[in-house]
Amino acid sequence: MYNLLTLNKIAACGLNNFDKANYNITDNCENPDCIILRSFNMHDMELADSLMAVARAGAGVNNIPIDKCSEKGIVVFNTPGANANAVKELTLAGLFLASRDITGGISWAQTLKGNGAEVGKMVEKGKSNFAGCEIKGKKLLVVGLGAIGVLVANAAYHLGMDIIGYDPFISVKAALSLDRHTTIAKDLKSALSEADYVTMHLPLMADTKGMFNDELFGAMKKGAKLLNFSRGELVDTEALKKALSDGVVSKYVVDFPSDDVLGVENVIAIPHLGASSAESEDNCAVMAAKQLIDYMENGNIVNSVNFPNCELPRTDKVRVTVLHKNIPNMISSISALFANNSINIENMVNKSKGDYACTILDVEEVTDAIYSEILKIDGVIKARVIK
Repeated sequence: MYNLLTLNKIAACGLNNFDKANYNITDNCENPDCIILRSFNMHDMELADSLMAVARAGAGVNNIPIDKCSEKGIVVFNTPGANANAVKELTLAGLFLASRDITGGISWAQTLKGNGAEVGKMVEKGKSNFAGCEIKGKKLLVVGLGAIGVLVANAAYHLGMDIIGYDPFISVKAALSLDRHTTIAKDLKSALSEADYVTMHLPLMADTKGMFNDELFGAMKKGAKLLNFSRGELVDTEALKKALSDGVVSKYVVDFPSDDVLGVENVIAIPHLGASSAESEDNCAVMAAKQLIDYMENGNIVNSVNFPNCELPRTDKVRVTVLHKNIPNMISSISALFANNSINIENMVNKSKGDYACTILDVEEVTDAIYSEILKIDGVIKARVIK
């Protein structure tokens, strides 16, 4: 029986994937075996020695202490792509909000209440103050061509926009999914100089924090519209305010309001609605649950942010999953241990990711003594035996 701790309300369609005979689902547990959450901040949590995995029902994992989890052999999962369509749709809405002064017009229309039959005339007289432009024929630069970026690029193309994509780390899957009419830029500054609209779809990391700064704003086409449905911290706020004041950026649509941007002219702040759709929350919950179950019951890793994807089809043998440092001689050390005990390895796979690696083996048996010896191998962080 595994103790599954929920740190946020998780959609029932996700939790229903857990067999109640194998999982004790609770929102209060001192020694959980696994955790499923959404936005709960885990940074101040004490990570129990029993904890084996954390599944985030969403893409962002800034609320999880990744380094600490890695050091303790806790696999952290996220759900890339599960909320991609919801964010894509809101990004498209952002394009229209940036182009036509819809929010300003709506607010103004509310002030006309009480004018009776005169409202129609007042509307016709005042509507020119909220005129905007169409997106058809304009150039859209999509910075970051992951699951969301590709969907945005393809949808915007079919709305009549000319698409420029920039992603030095684009995956083969993303490249194959991208509409063939998309122009791939090799230089971000050059692409910024051409774009009428810029939308960012990339993770917040040390290398991307504040990346939209004075330098990049200086390269932008004057009057461009900037959309941020990724993370607020990708933009240097002071540099943004200057760019808005100078007319370099004519509109900034952001789904991550902060005190620095609220009330600033030409900023449209949306209260983090990107993934806030019933369908998205369900998709994330189901995906997170299935990944967590596969790891807990089969030792397989899919969509982990700190350990490599590592899968092996189950057989009737005993499954051993070893999380270890990505250093030389690990595979030979692990396999030699079984060979020295006259135990045949039926199947084995090893994958690495940065400083960490995973080895999965199917063997005839694993005694307590052999398990103890695995843990003693230099570089091994955690090992599990699944029967």
